[in-house]
Amino acid sequence: MNESPRLSPSAVQASREVRTVIGRLRRRILNAAEAEDITFGQASVLTRLSGKQGVTASELASAEGVRHQSMTATVASLTALGLVERRPDPDDGRRLLIALTAEGHRRVEEGRQARQEWLAGELQERCTEEERRAVIAAMAVLERLTHD
Repeated sequence: MNESPRLSPSAVQASREVRTVIGRLRRRILNAAEAEDITFGQASVLTRLSGKQGVTASELASAEGVRHQSMTATVASLTALGLVERRPDPDDGRRLLIALTAEGHRRVEEGRQARQEWLAGELQERCTEEERRAVIAAMAVLERLTHD
């Protein structure tokens, strides 16, 4: 990869370090709430359905970057576990929408809580108050990068 001469060395280094740390941290956070009876892909689908009234298998497949057939299998397994249900689309009776069941909502919330508790616990145990404040300040800087 050719680095642009107009980028400062500190910008290039910060970019590398942020991407590396965020990737590792994301994996650690996801592992903190890993359920033994569902796969990472299934957990991702549950999270994606959270807050939605229902989406089609094609929409889910596209959002997850998988083939429609793979998503159909994932949805079938989640249905068998009682975490999602298929229901007719009120706007188009030919389509089925996939939505979380009450148990699916509970599992998504349980996972969020576990991830939050894990990260807060790690920050409490491994960081000083000054370091936690530095993390908060750094997050404000990174948040600016997400806005246009």
